[in-house]
Amino acid sequence: MARPGDVVTEHPFVVAHRGASADLPEHTLAAYDRALAEGADGVECDVRLTSDGHLVCVHDRRVDRTSSGVGVVSEMTLSQLQNLDYGGWHPSGMAGSPNSEKSGDTGLLTLDALVELVLDWHRPVKIFIETKHPVRYGALVERKVLALLARYGIAAPASASRSRAVVMSFSAAAVWRIRRAAPLMPTVLLGSAAQYLGGSAATTVGATAIGPSIETLREHPELVDHAAARGRALYCWTVDQAADVDFCRDVGVAWIATNQPARTKARLRAG
Repeated sequence: MARPGDVVTEHPFVVAHRGASADLPEHTLAAYDRALAEGADGVECDVRLTSDGHLVCVHDRRVDRTSSGVGVVSEMTLSQLQNLDYGGWHPSGMAGSPNSEKSGDTGLLTLDALVELVLDWHRPVKIFIETKHPVRYGALVERKVLALLARYGIAAPASASRSRAVVMSFSAAAVWRIRRAAPLMPTVLLGSAAQYLGGSAATTVGATAIGPSIETLREHPELVDHAAARGRALYCWTVDQAADVDFCRDVGVAWIATNQPARTKARLRAG
């Protein structure tokens, strides 16, 4: 399996963006279980800290969009967050939906539970963990992530190529904190500006990969070669359109994040 930092000559590896989030509610156990069953090579999640110090998989600063509640994640306890419904907003949870009877667990997902799912799966899968910034807890987020990974024995891999986890962020400081504390942990510096990702920032923080959006990569496909020349891979988000999947394959992207892992895998196999 390739890693951020490898130069990939095969088709891109598929990362389920927030799980199989086109079909099931994002960041739920149901969505990740579906993605893994569909053959995803990796899974991606966003993590935030609760007010009582737990890492939970929630993308937004607030829970309003993806739950039955309202409020800021960092101001709520784990128990308060667990009392909310995270599936009803999604079309799959609505009466009459083809997925409504088989959506599975759509409760709050902790990073602990997702790591357990990935490590217990019957084949090797990587977990891509994005830390969100700016947040009120600052560097504590990265420290908590590494402490959690250490509990599962995957915070200090024998080599980057054998790592089961990858840590990502749009914050260069966050990537540097991971690199400094866990030198062999693969990292991805995310961004939307080609000048930023193609410049010195990734070198400065020791990122093993860069992560542009598909829109940025479309405008600057040379980012793939620039990254490879510096020993880095390229992780592209969020790739759902067939033409974009083909494009990523053709320019040599290593990892593509998609909301549709089954369809993306099928497209790559067909190509």
